[in-house]
Order: sequence, then C-alpha cells, then structure tokens
Amino acid sequence: MDEYNSGMDPEMKAYFRKIMSSFSWGAVWLITTATLGIFLQLGFIADGIRWYNIAFYLLLAASVYFLVRYYHRVWR
Repeated sequence: MDEYNSGMDPEMKAYFRKIMSSFSWGAVWLITTATLGIFLQLGFIADGIRWYNIAFYLLLAASVYFLVRYYHRVWR
C-alpha cells in the first residue's frame, strides 16, 4: 500500500486527528498549569495574596479561554 491509500477513510482519519489534537493540547495545558501551580507553588495562597498568585490565576484564566476557543474552532 502506498501512503495515500492506507485503507482508512479520509474523513475518519481527519476525525481521529481532531481527537488526538484536542487530547494533546489539553494534556499540555494540564501538565503546564499543574507544574506551575503545584510544583512551583504559584497556585497556593499561604501568607496572603502575592503578585505572582494574581499573575498565575490571570494567566490560568486566559489560557482556559484560549484552550476552549481552540476546541471550539477545531470541532466547529
């Protein structure tokens, strides 16, 4: 078989590509935010609110917005 005739329907291949792309970007977002929030402790408010807590949560909200926007664009 050549690379253009892989035995899979092109529509199904595009659908699986959407699934994998969505899963991959979601996993990257989750790992990044968990690393910054938990491991670097930017998400914890222990001794009061600091500037880096505010910056972390603002960037978290912005990144959720862009991730949902990306999902909406991909699955439209």
